[in-house]
Amino acid sequence: MRIPTREIIERLRSEYPAGCRVELLSMDDPQAPPVGTLGTVIGVDDVGSIMVSWDNGSGLNVVYGEDCCRKVENNG
Repeated sequence: MRIPTREIIERLRSEYPAGCRVELLSMDDPQAPPVGTLGTVIGVDDVGSIMVSWDNGSGLNVVYGEDCCRKVENNG
């Protein structure tokens, strides 16, 4: 697992603020939500993981350097 720098963590916090919506693109975990699942960002922790409340009830984080999500526009 790659450990991000403080600058990367700050950039992630700026790019994925609490309340923004994301779509899961990939996650290396057998318990992962299906690709395409949408969720709401809770925050970014001190190791760069994006903490997400997934719409299907999952709470797995998007791990920096391992998993991938993209920001989507709020429709509503």
